[in-house]
Amino acid sequence: MGTVTADRFEERLRSYLAESSEEARAVRVGEKETSDHAAIVARYADLFTRDQHSALAEVADAAPEAEHERLVRLREAAAGGILSLELAEAYDALQNKVLAARLEFKGEEMPLRTAQAQVALLDDYEDREELGRISGDLSATFNDERLDLMRRGEELEAELTGEPDPIRRSADLKGIDLHELSTALDRTAERQAPAWDPLRERWADRLLGDGRDDEPTSAHVAYLRRMSPLADTYTKDRAVPVCLETLARLGFDLANESRIRLDLDDRPQKSPRACVIAADPPEVVHLITRAQGGLHDYQALLHEAGHALHYAGCDPALPYTFRRLSRDHALTELYSFLVESISREPGWHAAHFDLDDDEAAERAEGTRFLEALLFRRYAAKLSYELELFADFEHATRFSEVYAETLRAAVGFRYRPDNYLADLDDGFYSADYLRAWIRSAQLRRHLRATVGEDWWERRETGELLQGLFREGTRPSSEEVAQRIGFDPLDTEPLLDELAAVA
Repeated sequence: MGTVTADRFEERLRSYLAESSEEARAVRVGEKETSDHAAIVARYADLFTRDQHSALAEVADAAPEAEHERLVRLREAAAGGILSLELAEAYDALQNKVLAARLEFKGEEMPLRTAQAQVALLDDYEDREELGRISGDLSATFNDERLDLMRRGEELEAELTGEPDPIRRSADLKGIDLHELSTALDRTAERQAPAWDPLRERWADRLLGDGRDDEPTSAHVAYLRRMSPLADTYTKDRAVPVCLETLARLGFDLANESRIRLDLDDRPQKSPRACVIAADPPEVVHLITRAQGGLHDYQALLHEAGHALHYAGCDPALPYTFRRLSRDHALTELYSFLVESISREPGWHAAHFDLDDDEAAERAEGTRFLEALLFRRYAAKLSYELELFADFEHATRFSEVYAETLRAAVGFRYRPDNYLADLDDGFYSADYLRAWIRSAQLRRHLRATVGEDWWERRETGELLQGLFREGTRPSSEEVAQRIGFDPLDTEPLLDELAAVA
């Protein structure tokens, strides 16, 4: 089978990604009961061949520096297409089984996805325990298929790249040392522990009540993130207008941005996890959330707005590669983390929720508690994932490592059999963690150059608009260097996380 030029490959790749993105969107938002991704990949089978991958690798190796990066990303897209082509049927089969899965809770039958969303809404501690246990048991029944897919994917990636070590393979692609990153973050978490322990006790008592377990199960984390006992302040109906006003102060008119398509509806099969699907940036960008009431609705919408504004704000004159493809997700997560962090500013709570200064400071501390919890969780996840993939042949042995590593980090008990469902592809945890470091660096930079009220100043929006125009081209580490920071300088992050005590 013949190959095509890099330019022609990029052109057809754009069509493929637009189609597959729309399919993924329809399944994710509950418009479709089954996934037909395999059929879409099959239509582009001639594009995703080993010969095409080799041809792109050859031209990338011989390309001048100005063109090299684009070709490397196209080569990686070809590899991703081969993986999709060979695994799409198995992936669809698993997805469709999960979508079809039902459970019974208190006499009511519901889809697994609905149950996973419902856990965050239950005010009764024991009810959350029960539904968390039932939904966790059902989710775990898919572990054999999850592991089989992962193993097949690892084998294919090793074949295509010639690198059998998944850690080295991911590190080379991201251009970082994953072990060095993990070590720096473990040290940061250790230094933050004296502030974390009393903070965790105070807010776990506040949000879960006096009758909670000393170490609650992870079934309660979604309830915590919603700050459910305070949900009367952060009502479901105000999430959209408050977030639109928040963005407007920075100079972004999300409601009238035709390139960003909002899906805020609640459907039974809609995934509870908010996301952005950049189907064809900058012209078609989907922002998807499933509001449930509570602060998390506001944070999720702000977070995804950061992604959406990034993709919709890129320069349309950029090559498609630099509008859609990236080596990793650390750059776009930086923008999402920064925009979401506005919800940790006391002034934001005071401005939008009619709170006095003391109340606003307390609520802001609550949001910073959640931020510290998530940071510590993801630092532990990266540590666990490095152990897992260092001996992936014996993956099933690492379920207890997963549970104990996360428990020690955050003080909540995680199910060992969640060790596969809690994995994201390609060491995405490392991308989140780099975004944590970088967003703290950027906030320090903004406070110094714009002011303490950076979160409601148009100068901040103008700085972000300039960054957005570059699309996916720069790395997160390049942004750090531009604003005068070493990429692994965690001091700004530590200052913020330790300040919550």
